[in-house]
Amino acid sequence: MNVFAFDIETVPDVAGGRRLHGLEGLDDHDAAEALLAMRREETGADFLRLPLHRVVVISVAACIGDRFTVFSLGDGGDDEAALIERFFEGIERYVPTLVSWNGSGFDLPVLHYRALIHGLSAPRYWENGDQDRSFRFNNYHNRFHDRHTDLMDVLAGHSGRAVAPLDQVATLCGLPGKLGMSGAAVRHEIEAGNFPGVRDYCEHDVLNTYLLWLRFRLMRGDLDTAGHERECERVREVLAEAGKPHLDRFLAAWTG
Repeated sequence: MNVFAFDIETVPDVAGGRRLHGLEGLDDHDAAEALLAMRREETGADFLRLPLHRVVVISVAACIGDRFTVFSLGDGGDDEAALIERFFEGIERYVPTLVSWNGSGFDLPVLHYRALIHGLSAPRYWENGDQDRSFRFNNYHNRFHDRHTDLMDVLAGHSGRAVAPLDQVATLCGLPGKLGMSGAAVRHEIEAGNFPGVRDYCEHDVLNTYLLWLRFRLMRGDLDTAGHERECERVREVLAEAGKPHLDRFLAAWTG
């Protein structure tokens, strides 16, 4: 079974905001501030509508066959279409189980809108059984299918009143949780040129998500205790061998 635990990080789409709201003449920072101010006036919060989230990085903790790896798409440039296309190409090639934390409520809808804006194609991802009957009762879009497992939604019993933040659940399970950054800081870090810090933060999130998914598999009986320990040890070995400071920090903080 191939698995992609994934997460995205976004910033305001200032180019789209200029088209929608006539913000020509404002630089990127001021255009973003204007978009956020309009949203606060509309809703009382500055969380933009999902089509106005520009994707800057997609991180994946992947199990492909017997190989585990962590990687990110995006290099700090502006070619959003290319990184989204590469993500969907990975789905086309490996047909993985997707695992997320609130992927149904945020990550996937953002990717849908942004792929639509860029005119991208992702036939395998959108398959619902018309071309491949195996997708009829297990596709990426049905809330109750396993081909995409939104752990936040599943663990909450599909009740919005019962959801919990990834950081809290991971920490309670002895995982590192968030290490020094939050989603609220992403825009400012990108503006300051700290793309590596944002990428590292996103990779921490997908590692937390993947390890919670392993524990979820233990809970529902897909893994026994020994199997769960073997899978966790495989992750530890990969992180230790990677020789990357942010992965070493994650490994050092992993107590459970």
